[in-house]
Amino acid sequence: MHTVSSPLARLQAALLAVALIAPVTHAQEEDEAGRLPLDELRTFADVFNQIRIGYVEEIDDSTLLEYAIQGMLMNLDPHSAYLTKDAFEDLQSNTSGEFSGLGLEVGMEDGYVKIVAPIDGSPAAEAGLLTGDVILKLDGKPVKGMSLNEAIELMRGPKGSPIDLQIGRPGNPQPFDITLKRDTITVASVRERFLEPGYGYIRVAQFQSRTGRDVKAALKRLMDKQALNGLVLDLRNNPGGVLGASVDVAGLFLDGELVVYTEGRLANSDMRYSAEPGDASDGAPIVVLINGGSASASEIVAGALQDHKRAVIMGTDSFGKGSVQTVMPISESRAVKLTTALYFTPGGRSIQAAGIAPDIVVERAQVTAYDTSNQLSEADLTRRLDNVNGDNRRAPRASDGLLGTDNQLYEALTLLKGVNILGMRAAPAKAQAASDG
Repeated sequence: MHTVSSPLARLQAALLAVALIAPVTHAQEEDEAGRLPLDELRTFADVFNQIRIGYVEEIDDSTLLEYAIQGMLMNLDPHSAYLTKDAFEDLQSNTSGEFSGLGLEVGMEDGYVKIVAPIDGSPAAEAGLLTGDVILKLDGKPVKGMSLNEAIELMRGPKGSPIDLQIGRPGNPQPFDITLKRDTITVASVRERFLEPGYGYIRVAQFQSRTGRDVKAALKRLMDKQALNGLVLDLRNNPGGVLGASVDVAGLFLDGELVVYTEGRLANSDMRYSAEPGDASDGAPIVVLINGGSASASEIVAGALQDHKRAVIMGTDSFGKGSVQTVMPISESRAVKLTTALYFTPGGRSIQAAGIAPDIVVERAQVTAYDTSNQLSEADLTRRLDNVNGDNRRAPRASDGLLGTDNQLYEALTLLKGVNILGMRAAPAKAQAASDG
């Protein structure tokens, strides 16, 4: 009897010591409110001991305590987690931009792994997995009942090794199976190009530690080539990342204004983040594209630019992750990722579970332009008079193909062109009014 109760007694003594110390370390104003519940701690110790001596398979004490820690965090919110060595290393790799796996940003919902966003160029993105898809099975093993860390562990593996996934997709009556090959994911955080002369495009796939500098450099490369009449900032399927990077990106277009603030229970959770002075785009009109895969840091950028009326937000409602996670190392190889605060847009909006609503809703769709190749015009008529300027047909535009391949981007470009045209027409009118005065 002594050998059975001795570990239990030691555990109860340790928990009792923690309960007595807690009010002092947390310095609560009311002593009773700060005390840990002794009856519940004794219950925990009893359950721990029953599992330890009675479970069908022997489990060592340290493993059982790790399970208890995982259970505590699993029941808080989908973004709090106990990070084992591999998960901790993966988190550090994600913020630097290279890691191995399938290329999925995932969360836990109703016991299943839900895809927040596939990462550009990853095996998951190339296979057509979508935001909102739910992973039901991994290599034939049901995900229901697994922790998020356990599911992620199953998705890891050597480069080139296959893994079978069973996917549930909203709107599909039956799940479907898909096989992916693991790969090393190198995230190209920022890409840029011109959609048409004068109209730039910057795609931010993920917010890494150097994303702010990369966006600034991409913007400079565009502006060095030609004057910028408008810019599309594409944050679709961007799952977020480093908070500071989102402040840096939004700050490129806000002249010293507030970007975001956070509020939490800890004293150091209440923070305000503002932009540096100056506008790196010289005031060019901006359209920000978002969708249901735009989360966290993406929503900070979109919300800040929307509140300051610096950009038009276009697309569909964003994901709605308005919480801040703090990674707290508890050893060299383990850490706790804990939700410690909520963030708010400059106008005081909480995005948590609500998301950013676009100013202009444009659903992603497959659009086919009406075929006008057989339609006659004046230019087709015999004995026609030629255009005195020598122009009989307009030259094809580089953006023409966007209508069929990316209608949201096409609409963003169309809006920017409309804003620019109105601006050019308004300028002579103002000049004329000034001269008349």
